[in-house]
Amino acid sequence: MACGRMDLQRAGPPLDMANSETSEPTQPEARQFRVTHNRRRRRQRLLLLCAAFAILIAVMLASALWLGSKALFIKSELESAMTLVPVVKSDVIQDRPVDASDAVKKLTAHVSAARNAADDPLWTVASAIPGLGGNFAAVTEITRSAGDLTSLGIVPLVKALDGLQWESLVPGSPKTDLQPLRDASPTVASAAHAIRASVQRLNGIETGSLLPQVTQPLSLAKDQLSSIADALDGAADVARLAPPMLGDATPRTYLLVVQNNAESRASGGIPGALAEISFREGKMTLGAQSSASDIGVMSPPLVVEPEQRQIYSSRIGKFFQDVNLTPDFPTTAATARAMWERKTGNRVDGVISIDPVALSYILEATGPIAISNPDLLSLTNGSNLPTKLNADNVVRTLLSDAYANIEQPKNQDAYFAGVAQEIFGAINGGKGGAKSLVAGIVRATSEGRVLLWSASTQEQDVLAKYPVSGSISGSSISPAQFGIYFNDGTGAKMDYYVKRSVQLIEECEAHGYGRIRVRITSTNTAPTNAATALSSYVTGAGAFGVPAGSVQTNITAYGPVQSNIETALVAGEKTGFAANRHSSRPVGTLTIRLAPGQSQTVEFAFGKIVQHTKPVVAVTPTVQALKDVVLETKSATCAPPA
Repeated sequence: MACGRMDLQRAGPPLDMANSETSEPTQPEARQFRVTHNRRRRRQRLLLLCAAFAILIAVMLASALWLGSKALFIKSELESAMTLVPVVKSDVIQDRPVDASDAVKKLTAHVSAARNAADDPLWTVASAIPGLGGNFAAVTEITRSAGDLTSLGIVPLVKALDGLQWESLVPGSPKTDLQPLRDASPTVASAAHAIRASVQRLNGIETGSLLPQVTQPLSLAKDQLSSIADALDGAADVARLAPPMLGDATPRTYLLVVQNNAESRASGGIPGALAEISFREGKMTLGAQSSASDIGVMSPPLVVEPEQRQIYSSRIGKFFQDVNLTPDFPTTAATARAMWERKTGNRVDGVISIDPVALSYILEATGPIAISNPDLLSLTNGSNLPTKLNADNVVRTLLSDAYANIEQPKNQDAYFAGVAQEIFGAINGGKGGAKSLVAGIVRATSEGRVLLWSASTQEQDVLAKYPVSGSISGSSISPAQFGIYFNDGTGAKMDYYVKRSVQLIEECEAHGYGRIRVRITSTNTAPTNAATALSSYVTGAGAFGVPAGSVQTNITAYGPVQSNIETALVAGEKTGFAANRHSSRPVGTLTIRLAPGQSQTVEFAFGKIVQHTKPVVAVTPTVQALKDVVLETKSATCAPPA
């Protein structure tokens, strides 16, 4: 019987007629009466059930529509909030506190609206529904994490940074003041902890039963929060380490090493100018200056750890010019410090490395610098060397023109050191905008052109988490990180003319493991008459068995831990290579030689790469911009391991 339908023909007489006093029912009539009465009662119950079901359907439809509208509202508010995060970041970096505060207010309003919507009682009830409920609960957790990001991370961070003055953050600036940075440290650390806790809660959400409409924003939220947490962790470490490392309580002295990219070494270039740089309460001064050649030969040589001695020879511990044959900067820095102290008797608290390209980034901030040092001016008299250095000419001047205009290597070293002194003197004098100066240093650091090592074990443990440490192992190294490093084998300054590119090429193998080829292309752009057109100091004049004008390079390739090097190719032909291990990473080395105008392509094939992390590659900083050296990875999608 359908809901709402009455079969009057089979219903029998009306109830009042069945109970009429004028007719005494017979036994059959009484039985008929009971049947009819029961039918009516069942029909009434069915009608009530149908009505209740209809009401339930209506309520469910209304609830679904309401929940759908709430979901769209939450999605819209969270998207609006996320668009404001980079706005806040930009305002903070550009030192616009009023704009940053306005953006934070809007961000807070959007996040609060989304969070309130997800805290609605009906949404909470929906979260308990078997099956679909997990989707509502996941959205609720996303809104709570967004709320934590805003209230516990961004809002207090912006307030703390509002008290910082950019000029006070520049070492050597007359306005240097480390107190605001010390004051901000606890706030930044607390914000980092809060966001990291939110990330952990999101990572704990079971995604197997979630709808794609939920898993996608959940994944995005986890990625963005993780990125922000990483940035906050870094900011917290900087706020904690910077004051003591800048001589807040006790003066600090570091050995400054200027690497010369015209003669490549794994971490950049052969060490050239050396100087002591001291900090007292953030104020910077330059002290004793020298050059790598002045250090002389270490006798007896310093001990070199066996793995690296096998790959790079014991020269690392014998000649200052070779301390960075290894790409592991902690090894380089500790060795350089020991050599400096043995030679000069001066103890230093750490080592800072920089190259001429990094100096050009600094000059972008300071503007042109007129050479005022009389010794430098005497070297430039009668030459084509500029009397003003700027971002456009400093690299060419230091890595090429100086060799064409200054004959004696000792004078070349003096010129190199003098230019570095002029640039650091300009920083110390407060020349240039603080924001652009910090931006230039950050850019140089991101390209591996500024490296830092501390003799303090506690400080170095923190530095080791970041690329600025120049480590080849540890937490700063991605699980799928490759490394391509160049060491000059010419014994000259010809790397100024070499252009290189490095590219990762992904392939798939059986069982879900990947195979990655690392392709390195090198070109000698020196003029065809380089042997006579360039000075013998630049070409090497064949002193080490390499024809003048040619460039010989030892290329060293590192793979991720647990991978292995299967083959090496030169110009498409299989070739032998020296195979080793360094900190559980596979290492392969081979040598190429390029005549002027010649190009050569080398490939190392690595196997057993687990495809769970995006592969990246670290490369020796060269004269070229990093973006021109590291090409985009050719990717492949591999099935997960069985």
